[in-house]
Amino acid sequence: MIEDNLAEAFSVVQSSGFTGTIAAAIVLGSGLASAVDGISKIATIPFSQLPGFPQVSTSDHIPELIIGDLNGVTVACLLGRSHYYESGDSRGMELPLELMAMLGAQHVILTNSATAVNADLVPGSLAVITDHINLNGPNPLIGRGRDGGTTSMVDAYEPHQVRRCKIAAGVAGVTLREGVYMWFSGPSFETPAEVRMARALGADLIGKSTVPETIICRTLGLHVTGISAVTSYSPGFRGANPSQSETRAVSRQAAISLRRLLPVFLTAKDKGG
Repeated sequence: MIEDNLAEAFSVVQSSGFTGTIAAAIVLGSGLASAVDGISKIATIPFSQLPGFPQVSTSDHIPELIIGDLNGVTVACLLGRSHYYESGDSRGMELPLELMAMLGAQHVILTNSATAVNADLVPGSLAVITDHINLNGPNPLIGRGRDGGTTSMVDAYEPHQVRRCKIAAGVAGVTLREGVYMWFSGPSFETPAEVRMARALGADLIGKSTVPETIICRTLGLHVTGISAVTSYSPGFRGANPSQSETRAVSRQAAISLRRLLPVFLTAKDKGG
């Protein structure tokens, strides 16, 4: 079924007026859609017109695929994503990411809104993800069989891409920290005890997305960069008690920095080191 939906979705993209290839794909997290406002659009396609694409129920996500030019680079932007907590399916973004690969993407930039368990990651700032922790249990490779379930996750967030992101941040004048991201299923916020556990395990950031997508991308052979917009400290850390309204407001603030960073990152060169 997924192969049929993928072929049909690809045909929909071609019929929209885009028949070329993309260099990269960008997945926008909660409240971050404005980060690609500067794109020169070639095609805009609602998820509802793409067979097999997820239904998006989270109000801070826009269920649209935009293809266009961003700083001279042809990209596809998913303005919304599905979350595990919406359907109980960790494969919710499998078909959209497979479509990105089919369109020629070599690189996927996964963005999200996250809370911080590291005092250096202040609300409103950006952090590039260096690794992740998944103790949820669900894994999008479950059921794929012997050949599909052995993807290596060493350097899933490649040091090369982390360096590129830091270089781009310096050029763009954007403060960029780094950290380990821990995935919780949501939709509720974490308890203070869970936050203490996350800190003890080495997490810097906590969020409700990205990890299943990274696993899928690596299985597809796609390079991954993860960028978190820090919307608050995590529950109980430094007295924080985050809310959805706070997440919404701060993520839109962080989107301003992301809008400056992304066009530079797409063309940044890795100088090594």
